[in-house]
Amino acid sequence: MQKQEIVRPYLERFPDHGDLTLAKKIYKENPLVFKDVEGVRSSIRAIKGKISNYANKSLYQPKTFNSNPYKLPESEEKDRVPFTLPVACNNILLISDLHIPYHSIDAITAALDYGKKENINTILINGDLIDFYGCSRFEKDPRKRSVKHEFDTTKEFLRILRASFPDAIIYYNKGNHCVRYEHFLMAKAPEIFDDPYYSLDARLELSKVSINLIDDKTIIRAGKLSIHHGHLFFRGFMAPVNSARGLFMKAKQSMICSHVHKVSEHNETNLSGELISCWSTGCLSELSPDYNPHSNNYSHGFAHIKTDPSGNYSVKNYRILKGKIL
Repeated sequence: MQKQEIVRPYLERFPDHGDLTLAKKIYKENPLVFKDVEGVRSSIRAIKGKISNYANKSLYQPKTFNSNPYKLPESEEKDRVPFTLPVACNNILLISDLHIPYHSIDAITAALDYGKKENINTILINGDLIDFYGCSRFEKDPRKRSVKHEFDTTKEFLRILRASFPDAIIYYNKGNHCVRYEHFLMAKAPEIFDDPYYSLDARLELSKVSINLIDDKTIIRAGKLSIHHGHLFFRGFMAPVNSARGLFMKAKQSMICSHVHKVSEHNETNLSGELISCWSTGCLSELSPDYNPHSNNYSHGFAHIKTDPSGNYSVKNYRILKGKIL
């Protein structure tokens, strides 16, 4: 098989990924085809027309030239581009904050049972799948489970999830607990941080269960609805009394987040008569964690999102009480 034939499907599936990031993923999944990551990157650049002409122009990206009349220093400015779910991902089960191995079996079972009943075709794990207690910067209890145990338990959960929904497209959006691992490596082991072997997706073996990883700084779009874990919108220990209203005050657009472990909704109509709605979803983990055991107002929950080809959407934000969906 031609190398470009391997690379092209990745470019179509992940159009917003940087060349190097995508090259690492392709090389990891096709180590026998390519010599190294740079070889994959060259193929990507060739297809995009950056280093040579390529017969198939469907993925060609023309060069852009930004004016710099004052000869200012080169900038490392980043263009934050949302990740838009494919139109076919129109029946979405959004689950979040499992904090494995401190997950709630009853709550997860209720959410997955609902997903099967509704024949969902997409699952979005909206952050904090794994807790990474051992990588936390906070004071740690040595009696808690090890990082290896967390990885092993999470891999087992993902295997069960894929077996339960064999035809669903599954995305995993990193949350603040998920990036604890990367931050730990950057601080404690910078020499191996950029080694793909130690990356989160490699350690969780996401390729084996066909799960797509999305960076925590990326806004996800399901039609016209924006989605984020929420940790970049709610800073500090205390969240707003109404988390959904707090999200509205920051985003000023229709959006759904997780992170706060609370079920809430807020609606406002702007001067143009457009309805803006925001939601926060409940968690699927223990409700009385050591870091906030009392009066936290946490609740179990998940969301069901449907979209149409025009981008219109509907959201059902469910709360779970003692394993029962309310």
